[in-house]
Amino acid sequence: VSSMAQGPFAAAANSPALHQAFDLLVGERRWEPRYALGSFPLRFPHTEEPDDAGWHIEGSYLPDGEALYHSNLRSRGRALLMLFLFSEVTEADAPTRIRVGSHLDVPPVLETYGEAGASFLELGPKVAEASAHRPLAHATGRPGDVFLCHPFLVHAAQPHHGTRPRFMAQPPLYPAVPYELERADGDYSAVEFAIRRGLAQEA
Repeated sequence: VSSMAQGPFAAAANSPALHQAFDLLVGERRWEPRYALGSFPLRFPHTEEPDDAGWHIEGSYLPDGEALYHSNLRSRGRALLMLFLFSEVTEADAPTRIRVGSHLDVPPVLETYGEAGASFLELGPKVAEASAHRPLAHATGRPGDVFLCHPFLVHAAQPHHGTRPRFMAQPPLYPAVPYELERADGDYSAVEFAIRRGLAQEA
């Protein structure tokens, strides 16, 4: 399901608690308010295996002449990966799989591609291999729960062999200004700090 901008969906990303969290993670005045909730990757119980369950990071921009969305080291076009739950999601409801700490494994992979970056399809096997040692978690929760994730978090869908449909939105938080990895004043956001840490520029 594509972008939903009706009243409840427009309001979902604009609670005071979320805005405060955006400030803490991305930096004050460094993110754009959202008034729609992007795509809804719905999951219904099914016996067949899905064809989109590989480990990956999200692409965030489409270079001229390219057919697939790309990512680069400064996470151009995406400040955060967000997961909004609109149904109860248990272990049996095909929750998103997350490799905990994998956002630290991705910067060295992206660094080799420079500012141009690479497509999520090209990056998928490489970030999967780089993060294979990380522990697994599942994005379970109740309706109204929101996961705010580093844009480089390696994650994956999975087959739904349960009984209830899963409703979730997966919009990006857009940056108001690009992430910077070399700030003269050292005023790094939490996301920038994590990228630098992944590059061994921070302890």
